[in-house]
Amino acid sequence: FRRVLMFLKAVRHFVLLLLGLLILAPPPGSSHPQCLDFKPPFRPPAPLQLCVMYQDFGCCDQQRDQQLLRSFQRVMDHPDAPGDPACAGYVLELLCQECSPYAAHLFDAEDPSTPVRTVPGLCPDYCSEFYRRCRSALPLLTDDRHISRLMDNQTGVCRHLELGDMDYCYPHLLSNQRLNQNLGRVQADSDGCLQLCLEEVANGLRNPLAMVHANDGTHRFFVAEQVGLVWTFLPDRSRLDKPFLNVTRAVLTSSWEGDERGFLGLTFHPQYRYNGKLYVYYSVEVGLDERIRISEFHVSRHDMNVVDHTSERVILEIDEPASNHNGGQLLFADDGYLYIFTGDGGMAGDPFGMYGNAQNKSALLGKVLRIDVDVGERGVPYRIPPDNPFIQERGARPEVYAYGVRNMWRCSVDRGDPLTKEGKGRLFCGDVGQNKFEEIDIIEKGRNYGWRAREGFSCYDKKLCANSSLDDVLPIYAYSHKVGKSVTGGYVYRGCENPNLNGMYIFGDFMSGRLMSLQEERGTRGWSYREVCMGTGRTCTFPGLINNYQHYIISFAEDESGELYFLSTGVPSATSATGVVYKVVDPSRRAPPGHCHYEPLPVRVKSNVIRFVPQEVLTLPEPHKDLTEPPPTEPYDWLQELLHLLEDPGPDPSVHGAPARPRSSRRGGRRRKGKPGAGGEPGAGGEPEPQNGAVRLAGDQHGRRDRGRVEVYVNGGWGTVCDDLWTTQSAAVVCRQLGFRFALKASKRSEFGAAEHLQILLDDVQCHGTESSLLDCRHAGVGTHNCDHLEDAGVVCGNSIVDV
Repeated sequence: FRRVLMFLKAVRHFVLLLLGLLILAPPPGSSHPQCLDFKPPFRPPAPLQLCVMYQDFGCCDQQRDQQLLRSFQRVMDHPDAPGDPACAGYVLELLCQECSPYAAHLFDAEDPSTPVRTVPGLCPDYCSEFYRRCRSALPLLTDDRHISRLMDNQTGVCRHLELGDMDYCYPHLLSNQRLNQNLGRVQADSDGCLQLCLEEVANGLRNPLAMVHANDGTHRFFVAEQVGLVWTFLPDRSRLDKPFLNVTRAVLTSSWEGDERGFLGLTFHPQYRYNGKLYVYYSVEVGLDERIRISEFHVSRHDMNVVDHTSERVILEIDEPASNHNGGQLLFADDGYLYIFTGDGGMAGDPFGMYGNAQNKSALLGKVLRIDVDVGERGVPYRIPPDNPFIQERGARPEVYAYGVRNMWRCSVDRGDPLTKEGKGRLFCGDVGQNKFEEIDIIEKGRNYGWRAREGFSCYDKKLCANSSLDDVLPIYAYSHKVGKSVTGGYVYRGCENPNLNGMYIFGDFMSGRLMSLQEERGTRGWSYREVCMGTGRTCTFPGLINNYQHYIISFAEDESGELYFLSTGVPSATSATGVVYKVVDPSRRAPPGHCHYEPLPVRVKSNVIRFVPQEVLTLPEPHKDLTEPPPTEPYDWLQELLHLLEDPGPDPSVHGAPARPRSSRRGGRRRKGKPGAGGEPGAGGEPEPQNGAVRLAGDQHGRRDRGRVEVYVNGGWGTVCDDLWTTQSAAVVCRQLGFRFALKASKRSEFGAAEHLQILLDDVQCHGTESSLLDCRHAGVGTHNCDHLEDAGVVCGNSIVDV
C-alpha cells in the first residue's frame, strides 16, 4: 500500500510539473516570420549572390548579402579552416540563416531584452554531422566562450546550439509545411479573415473625423475634430499645442451621441505649397436655418502651422432640411477640381418632393458636386468646369457631377499602381444605406447612383425603381445590415511599406466596427470581399504593433507617402476624447530596408510641442478592470482525490456518529463555481423564477458551460440578443453575471446556433462593462430589433489569463 501511495505521489508531482511546463511554454508553431531587426521579412530588390535560397523572400538585402559573402570568404580562407569540401556548404548555410524569414527565432532574438545567438539554433542530427565533419569551423563562426570551452565535447556543443522547439530548429523548419505555407502573403485565419496589425499614431481626440496631409513635402498630417478644431502633427507624431484651425464658435454640433452635424471635411489645394489655400466643410446655423458651408482659408503668413482665420471666404452654402445626412467629404481629384459630397437632406427615405432630393438635379443635396475654385479673390466664388455633365440640361444645377446618392461618407482618389499607374484617378465612395444595405461605389461623371429608387442592389422605392429611365449604376459591392449599419469609405492601398496590400480597397463600418477589404479581379473586373481582422496569437508581436482598436470607425486616411490609416473612437460623441488614429500594418511582409525612405522638409515650429505617448497595448480583450472578481475556478484534481481515499479509508463503521468525509463536495463545488444559470430551464425542481435581466448560456455542442448563445430573461420569458454592436464589453457583463472573471470572446453570427423557438429581446446593446445586466446597458428597447436569429449573440467566458 505504501509503495502504491509513494508511486501515486510521484506521478502527481510529475503531472503537475508537466502541466506547469505546458502552461509556461509557448505552443508549438507559435512563432512567426521575423528578422533580426524585429521587423517582418521582405522581398530583396536585387538578386543575392551568396544566400540565393532567400532571394525571393527573407531578411537580407544585397548589402547584407555582400557582408555575409565576405564573412564566408574569411572563414574559408583561414589557415584553421576544415579541409573537408562539404564544410563550405555547412558554413554557407549557417551564415545565411540571418537571411531566413525566421531569423529572429533561429537566433533567439524575438525578445529584444535577451542576448542574440551568434550561431543559429540547430537540430540535433544536423549539429552532430556538422560537429563530426567541420568542428574546426566553429571558432571562426562565433566568439561564444561557452562553445570554446566545450569544443572537445560533441554532446555539450550540440546541447548548447539546439533549439527547444524542434519545429523551428535548422534545417527542420525548411521542411515544415505549416510554417512555409503562404509565407510572405497576407495571413488569414480559419474563416478567411485577413490578419493585419496596427500602430497607434495619435490619441485623446474628440471624434476625429478627418485626417489629411498638405502634400507640401513636410509630411505633417492634420486631424480634424467634430467640434471644429484641426490639429497639426509632425512626422514624429508629436502634436503642436496650438490648433491649426479653430472654428468652434461657428460650427453647429452637440455632445449627444450620433449627432451628424459639425466640422465634417477638410482638404488642401493641390498647389498649397505655393498658394497656402485650404477648404473646409462644416455645419452652421443661420437664423432658424441649418446649413452646410464650404469655405476657403489661407495659411498665416507668419506661422506655417496656423490658419489666418480672417481669410475665410464662403464658397457655397446649402440649406439642410434636417439634422442628419449632411455628407461632409471634400477632395481634389486628378483634374484639379474641388469635389463636394452632399447628403440627401436627412429624415428617412429622402421624402423631399416627388422623387426626393437625390434624383432631383435641380437640388444640390444628394449629389456629387464639382466646381473650379481657381478664381480671383474677388467676384464669383467659383466657376463651373466646362465639361460638367448637366450644363446644358434645363433646370439642372451646373455644379452636379453625379447624383442619386444618399449620404456618402468618406471618399478617396486612387493613386494608381506605383509602377503601372493602373487605376489612377478612380473615385471610391462609401454610401450609407437606409434600412437594409450599405454600398461602395466608383463615381463617374454624369451617372445616377440610384437612391432613393435603389438601396444597394435592391429596390427601395419600387415604383421609382421600375422606371425605365432610371439608368442607374450599381455599386461594386454592397453588404446587409447583418454585417454593419453605416459604411465608412476607405482607400485603395498604394503605399510603399506593405507591398502585399497594393491594390486592396480597405474600408469599414462605423456601427459594427468591422474592417473589410475588396480586391479587383483582373479577368472579370469584379471585386472579391475579405474581412480584415486583427492578428491573433503572435501575429502582431513586433515592437510597436497592437491588435485592437476603438469600436466606432469614423474615417480613413492616407499620409503623404501613401500609407493607410483609420480613425475611430470609443464613444461617438463630439465631446468624448476617446478618439485614436491607427496606422495599418501587414506583419507578413514589408518593403526592403531603405526602399521607403523619405526626407521631410523642415517645419518651422513656433508653438509648444506635445510629445506622443502611446496608450494602447498589444492585448486580448478583458472585461472592465472595476469588475468584482470571484475566486478563480480550480480544476478537479482527481489524483489528489485518489490520494485522499488511499490515505484515509474513512470512519470505522463500528463507531456510531462518526462524521463521513464529504467525498463529492470538492469535485461538485469546483464544477459549479462560476457557472450558475448556464443549465436548463430555471424554475424546474422548485427553483425560484429568475429576475429580469438574468442570463444563461445555451447551444454549445460539447456541453461546455463557459460558452454558448446568450439568452436573457425579461418579463417572464427567455429570449436572445442580436449581435449588432455586440462587443467584448457587453460580453463581459454576461460573463460577470455567470460568475466568470473574463470575457474571452464576443461571439457573433449565431456561432452557437439560432434559437428560432425564442423571441429576440434585445438589439443594438452597448455596454461599458460595469453594468449589472444587459438591461442596464443602452439598447434599442425590449423586443425592438432589426435582425433575425442568424445574428444571435454569444460569449466565451473564462477565469484566468491562461484561458485567454
